[in-house]
Amino acid sequence: MDKATIFKELHHNGKLLVLPNVWDPLSALLLESLGYKALATASASIAYSNGYHDGENMPFEEVIHMLTKIVNSVNIPVTADIESGYATTNSDLKENIKKLIDTGISGINFEDSKHNKAELVSIEEQGEKISLIRKIADQKNSKLFINARSDVYLKGGNLTEEEKLEETIRRGNGYKDAGADGFYPMILKDGSKIERVISEVNLPINILLLSGIPDFDELQKMKLARLSLGPGFLKIALKAMKDLGEKLLNYEGMEEVKNNPVTGDYLNSLLKN
Repeated sequence: MDKATIFKELHHNGKLLVLPNVWDPLSALLLESLGYKALATASASIAYSNGYHDGENMPFEEVIHMLTKIVNSVNIPVTADIESGYATTNSDLKENIKKLIDTGISGINFEDSKHNKAELVSIEEQGEKISLIRKIADQKNSKLFINARSDVYLKGGNLTEEEKLEETIRRGNGYKDAGADGFYPMILKDGSKIERVISEVNLPINILLLSGIPDFDELQKMKLARLSLGPGFLKIALKAMKDLGEKLLNYEGMEEVKNNPVTGDYLNSLLKN
């Protein structure tokens, strides 16, 4: 099976797919070596680690270059967070999707936010974009997994909590009809609301690992398909560096450096793979 088919099946095997988000080949190789079956990129992690703010501020060609390096470094499927596709028109989106597919990615996250605006793209307009992506993927013989992200809980404006949930479900079903393979209600945390989305949107549901979400056992009982970390791993890595950096400034922490099991030989062993 090709990687995109393998990736899709990981959403339909009855197991919660914990999908770690990476930002460069080394982080991808590390997580592959631990036994993960697939990886995702986080737009925020790639942007921050290259000196850009998140929100499509990193030049698209640099994004393509990094995705190509990550995909080529590992043997497992990689899905990419492409935000809104780095496109202001459907014509630009069409060309960008072709370039993205050519990197070898197995899937994408595609969001319905308008950057720099506190509003969402309409369901109809976003559905048209998703249908276009599916058409381009079919033309290129790609089984690209389209994970439709909705930002109702980020940019829902004056909607009540119940209205946000209803709008989220409405968008999930609309995006499914347009050709999406999965649905990602961003920052949805409440267990009962997650259950309702799973029940009423007939797609694999993805949530973000945030404070306040149910634990692993509950998520698996709900039959949640996918749990993403977003920039979580990058933040963990930087926290470790920050904590040790503060110690070294005070002439402490020497033993942590001396006794670190992540040696040069270990890093080289990852690259050999």
